Amino acid sequence: MDTIMEFGTKRVKPNVRMLSDMKDVIYDKIWLSAADNFELYYMYRDLALSKSDAQVVKEHGLRYDITVIPPCMLGCEFVKTAGHYHPCVPGTDVTFPEVYEVLSGEAHYVMQKPDRDSIKDVIMVKAKQGDKVIIPPGYGHLTVNASNKVLKMANWVARDFESIYSPIKEKGGGAYFILKDGIVRNPTYDSVPELRISQPSNVKETGFVKHREMYGLVKDIGKLKFLTEPQEYEGLFEDIYM
Repeated sequence: MDTIMEFGTKRVKPNVRMLSDMKDVIYDKIWLSAADNFELYYMYRDLALSKSDAQVVKEHGLRYDITVIPPCMLGCEFVKTAGHYHPCVPGTDVTFPEVYEVLSGEAHYVMQKPDRDSIKDVIMVKAKQGDKVIIPPGYGHLTVNASNKVLKMANWVARDFESIYSPIKEKGGGAYFILKDGIVRNPTYDSVPELRISQPSNVKETGFVKHREMYGLVKDIGKLKFLTEPQEYEGLFEDIYM
């Protein structure tokens, strides 16, 4: 597939996630041992449709990205992202949230809340085109493309932090693996609760409308302040996936 993306007046090259980058978090080790290395998905970072949009986004400490995940199988497992946690907002014990939008295709967002060596909560949200999904503070996450369609998704996130990949990598993946024949708990975690299934978080207070692309919030960017100052928006996250 052509991996160059046209966004505004620019042609953007992606960062590419290879199978070799994911070897520690793949479920099907027998398949992996014989598999050739290949491209899994494509990440287009810090996008803007115009110079003025780019300036507004940067001034508000945000970043808009697009990720494209073609359908494929990793042995018996559906293709997925590597999975990561977010750091805490400086001076607080609250981790940065993130928000995703499915632009096309379908996505399974798997979120997990750690508690020392155990997992306190695991949520899976099945999202379709137009849905928005908030990753609340305190949760790590990964995305699975369990369909036969190309998944294209966008995200808004605070720009000044680095994702933390090592905890999920060291556990060999997330708390659950999404396989062709079902969902399997990852035995390397000491304790994992039952997987909860929830609905997309199309929260109106944030300006999200199901079939209105959230890039448009660059014109009302104050509504995204919860991404950079989540400690001021605890009520927004309390019952989001209850």
